[in-house]
Amino acid sequence: MARTLSPHCRVTGMSDGALIADWRRTRFLGMAAADVRKFAEGTPEERAELVTVFLRAGCAKDRRQRHTDAGAGPWLRGVHLLIRTVGFGRVLRLLSLAAPAYARADTPSTQEVRRLKRAILAHSRRSWLVDGDCKSEAVTAFLLLRRSGLQAVLHIGVREHPFALHAWTVSAGLCIPDADPRGHAFEPVLTIDGGGR
Repeated sequence: MARTLSPHCRVTGMSDGALIADWRRTRFLGMAAADVRKFAEGTPEERAELVTVFLRAGCAKDRRQRHTDAGAGPWLRGVHLLIRTVGFGRVLRLLSLAAPAYARADTPSTQEVRRLKRAILAHSRRSWLVDGDCKSEAVTAFLLLRRSGLQAVLHIGVREHPFALHAWTVSAGLCIPDADPRGHAFEPVLTIDGGGR
């Protein structure tokens, strides 16, 4: 349930249900034990009904929005400028705010991730600002997938001879950008799979 709720809401289990604390509006919402069981063990239709109630109450965001191919360009340039301004390490620490943990029960489709990969790589190579920077591409893919409510894992890898660093995001079995550019394998040294955790 915590994955479905907005970042400013916290859920606490109680003996007769659950309590949702909405810290943005400073209010509390109660859930009966039957609704908690329905959310945990019910059918997808029952779960969707409860998520609709959360949406109306302002405790959940509709993360099923899809980003258009054109929308990838501004995100890519913004991420690249942010990395150049504050540094890659600080951007990784900010991911928990900008890329919440995935909320959708369905897994991302290969076609959807492939389309996003084509869009990001095309914008990256056309932009004189980004120019194929793997860090910007990987973080942008991670952000767009997570903000759409889909599961994604960001990897930072290293190669010893010759020494090099590389970043890529994995979702639906695809890597954005490729995990082994030019045939060079990178050993992951940092993996972010829980919204910056």
